[in-house]
Amino acid sequence: MATSSAPSPAPPAPERVLEARNVRKSFGAISVLKGVNLHLDRGEVLGLIGDNGAGKSTMIKILSGYHSPDAGEILIYGQPVHFRSPADSRAAGIETVYQDLGLVNDLSVYRNLFLRREPVRRYLGLVPILDDRRMEEESRVFLQAMRVSIPSVRSTVATLSGGQRQAIAVARSVYLKPRILILDEPLAAMGAKEGRMILDLIVELKRTQATSIILIAHNYAQVFDVCDRIAWLADGTIRLDVPVSQTSVEEMTRLVTEEYRLPS
Repeated sequence: MATSSAPSPAPPAPERVLEARNVRKSFGAISVLKGVNLHLDRGEVLGLIGDNGAGKSTMIKILSGYHSPDAGEILIYGQPVHFRSPADSRAAGIETVYQDLGLVNDLSVYRNLFLRREPVRRYLGLVPILDDRRMEEESRVFLQAMRVSIPSVRSTVATLSGGQRQAIAVARSVYLKPRILILDEPLAAMGAKEGRMILDLIVELKRTQATSIILIAHNYAQVFDVCDRIAWLADGTIRLDVPVSQTSVEEMTRLVTEEYRLPS
């Protein structure tokens, strides 16, 4: 007697954290973004690639609240948002780590981790002073959990390697528990060992925090190493948006090369 089995339930749809719909931006007569459609799901790492001048920086600055789009809309968890400043973007749960990192080289690691949000305690119950002991301990525990290797949380940032400084900048943003973390060229000008440190940190963030990440990078091999999906931005539009399992470093290199090949 034949038996029938109920069909397996479909996997739950991914939770859409961010969506950009038909985003356009011009500066004077120059049209930089010409209708960008982009999305990011919870716990996903999206690689945003494209040549210089493709519009990546402009798109990131719109998501970060530095620019307002001329047209289109941005949605966070399905709700339209209108960022008038970077503070609005951060309030919506977006943290961005730029290439300049925004660290203070003369301060210690733990002071940088708590920069502009330092906890205080009351001396003799009256005078407010910085709670260095608390900042040190919380920084040590957090960086160990993130597997960030540095000599000491008391080390000044100026004494750290490029990879270690990048890791501290990323960790500072993650400590705020963002919904979305944007990493703008975090691997630029890094050697293989330091680049590996940042890639491992991205994997750790996805595994332990389910952080949704947009990674902007030029090195396709590194993008394929940690990303779930790739969006290729060229001439102000998304030309390709595909899971990494459905493309390859070689295909992306070929597509980009053909896009920018000069006519004979």
